[in-house]
Amino acid sequence: MKKFLIAGLGNIGADYVNTRHNIGFKVLDFLARKEGLSFETVKLGSVAEYSFKGRKFVLLKPNTYMNLSGKAVQHWMQKENIPIENVLVITDDLNLPFGTIRIKPKGSDGGHNGLKNINQVLNTQNYTRFRFGISDEFKKGQQVDYVLGEWSPEEEAKLPERLEISVEIIKSFGTAGLEHTMSGFNGK
Repeated sequence: MKKFLIAGLGNIGADYVNTRHNIGFKVLDFLARKEGLSFETVKLGSVAEYSFKGRKFVLLKPNTYMNLSGKAVQHWMQKENIPIENVLVITDDLNLPFGTIRIKPKGSDGGHNGLKNINQVLNTQNYTRFRFGISDEFKKGQQVDYVLGEWSPEEEAKLPERLEISVEIIKSFGTAGLEHTMSGFNGK
């Protein structure tokens, strides 16, 4: 069975649950609820397994905090023997309007500390990222408060539809491949 590692980035703890920075966790929690999956706390994260169309998806929410996400991603890639081309990292992106999706096969960290750490630990930038736009609607010097802030009521109202699309992206990545997923979902 072909295996995929889907790493949703976020920070552990009740204070972070509904923050913009935790969109990676939120996407995986949405998928788990939808499919009746439960996460188990294991080494370096919370993990659930999801089977779909002959594929096995290892859903990982690192418990290393955002800035040390690479350690968890590397551990689960090795433990599950998942090649880098089957890794999808879900993260927030300040440079995209709210809810905008951008899937890329590689790239820089774009100033994101979680991606920066993954790049360092894996010693490569060649893994697929699923960037979820959180916009940049903050005043100068307020970036940290903004990304660690909770969704506005308007964003909260639009999230379910965006989360549904996010689940479809994960399924497409594993079944239809990266190119098809990029052409089908980028910019949506």
